[in-house]
Order: sequence, then structure tokens, then C-alpha cells
Amino acid sequence: MITTTTDFVPNKKIRELLGIVRGNTIRSRGVGGDIVAGIQKVFGGEISAYVVSMNEAREEALRKMEEEAQKLGADAVLNVRFTTGEVMPYAAEILAYGTAVKLG
Repeated sequence: MITTTTDFVPNKKIRELLGIVRGNTIRSRGVGGDIVAGIQKVFGGEISAYVVSMNEAREEALRKMEEEAQKLGADAVLNVRFTTGEVMPYAAEILAYGTAVKLG
């Protein structure tokens, strides 16, 4: 499955637009992560526990989006974007979305 942030795939033609596909996940911060983050916040710098969690969440959202595209018979997902929003205190939704296409 080709995924790209562009609206084209080099040397390929779009044969069919299949529509918008999306994948999401909701993650909450755990107590252990909050303790480590609190310590790191005191000393400054990157809060690695949250970085790891958010990277894993983005990968999961991307995987779910690709699965939805595969169900439609897509060869690629174009214009892939990510968005993150707080759904409740201490919980964030990560959404990956794009346009599923068949290539010629």
C-alpha cells in the first residue's frame, strides 16, 4: 500500500477515486507515564514517555487507515494527514485520513 502526503504518485495515473479513508485511536496517559513526565518536566526537555506513546498512536491510526483502504481495493492513499484532539481530560484521539485510489 502506497501512502503519501502528496496528491499524486510519480509515474502513476489515478484510475479511480474510491473516497476518503480514515483510521483513529484514542490514547490516555497512564499514571506511570505522568510520574516520569513530571520528573522530566522539572529538568526540561523532551517528555520521552509521551513521544513514544504518540508515535505508537500515529502508527496505529495509519495502519487502521490502510486497512480501510485495502477493504476498498485501493492501491494507494493520497493526501494523508494526521490530526490530534483531546476527547476528554488526559485522553487524545489521533486520526489519520486521506483519499483512497486505484492506480493505472
